[in-house]
This record gives sequence, structure tokens and C-alpha cells, in this order.
Amino acid sequence: MNGKGNGNGGPLEGAVVAVAGAAGAAGRAALLRLAEAGATVVASDADPQRLAEAVDAARYAHGGATVVGDTVDLLDPAAAREWADKTEKEFGRIDGLVHLVGGWRGSATFAETDLADWTLLEKLLIRTVQNTTLAFHDGLLRSDRGRYVLVSAAGASKPTAGNAAYAASKAAAEAWTLALGDAFRKAGGEEGPKAAATILIVKALVHDAMRAERPNAKFAGFTDVMDLADEIAAVWDKPAREVNGQRLWLTPKP
Repeated sequence: MNGKGNGNGGPLEGAVVAVAGAAGAAGRAALLRLAEAGATVVASDADPQRLAEAVDAARYAHGGATVVGDTVDLLDPAAAREWADKTEKEFGRIDGLVHLVGGWRGSATFAETDLADWTLLEKLLIRTVQNTTLAFHDGLLRSDRGRYVLVSAAGASKPTAGNAAYAASKAAAEAWTLALGDAFRKAGGEEGPKAAATILIVKALVHDAMRAERPNAKFAGFTDVMDLADEIAAVWDKPAREVNGQRLWLTPKP
């Protein structure tokens, strides 16, 4: 079963791409962009109502595109693996996993850090990455254009005092993703990797609803979610060897 979208014959035409954390603003933008590029999009989120709204919006925006949604508990390794296996079985292939599961907790000072924040962020920002990479690893290797895309934050490279738990969680997720990239490199041998693990780094994200709520805010250095979606899709435009194991900065390095 192959999805049909309004693609232009590019590298995402006919691809099957999973999006984790698809119900947020960045997830919605990614669903729209991937569907527009001709991909079959398999979305997941922990919030079934918001997920259904995101899937419907992408379907309506791109008539003929195949966009489906599954409520998946990505903190459960078995559930993540079942999602990966089900996707590949139903659509015959799996060409990508875009990881957009987010969350933030912080404090006014380093000394006021609440380690309960770490407990939460470790689950949202690290454990979900671990479970999805392990679940999708084999399927992405079977693809001729497999991509794993993690969206990270500049703060992981230059942590601030009040963001210790968040920055450490993001840094761990980056390290885990780079290890996946090394696995892809080794699997490719002398010919180079066929699959790629890539990290897109932003300062922070902004979308229209945020601008409406804070009309006087400048959001300096922020990346619009639609621009992020374009950058996600562009990961498929380049050969795996060029983007595998790479941090691609969408904001100036700190």
C-alpha cells in the first residue's frame, strides 16, 4: 500500500515516514510538509484528540495524501517496536522517523533545580529517543533512504544555570542519536551509510499562535515551525553520508 500525495517526484515521493510527537505545533507543520512532498505519513502522539486534529488537518490540506495516526506510548519499548513493525508491515517499508517529542522544565537558578524535572525530562527527551531508535533501527536500514531526525536545542551545547535538567536531557538525546549514526556508518561499510541519523538544532521554536499571544515579542533567533518542517524534509535531499552523524544548526552556534 503506497500513499499518494501532491509530491513532485522528489526523494520523499512514495516514502513512508513516521512522526513521533506529531500533535504539537512542530508536529503539525511536519505532517503538512511531508504529506505535501508525497510521503505516506504515520503520526503518533500520546494525546489522541490532538493527534486526530493534526492528522485531519494534514489530510485536508493535501487531498490524496495518506496520513494516519496512532496513539503510542513511546515510554514502552514494546509499544514502540509494535508501532515500527506495524508501520512497515502495513505500508511495506519505513523510510524515516522524525522525533518531535518535547517538554521543558526549568528553574530560576541552578541551586533551585528540582530533580523531579530531570525525572520527567529523562522520560520525554531521552527514553522516547532510545525506544524509537531501537524500534526503527532495522527498518531504516532496510530502506534505500532511511533517515532518523532528532530536533534538539542549542542549550544542549551551552547549558544555562536554570536549564540544567533540560540541557542535560537534550545532550544525552544527541549523544544517543550520534551513536545510531555510527551504527548506520558501520552497517554501510566501504560504500558508506545508506541510512542517516541527523540532529537539527534550534534555539527555540515559534508558531503563529505564540505570535498572536505575544504580539510585541521579537522571538529573536527562534525558528518558525514551518521553516523547521522544510529543514526536516530537506534531510532526504542529501546523500546519507552527508547528513549521517551530523548536527545541522538552524540557529547560530552559541
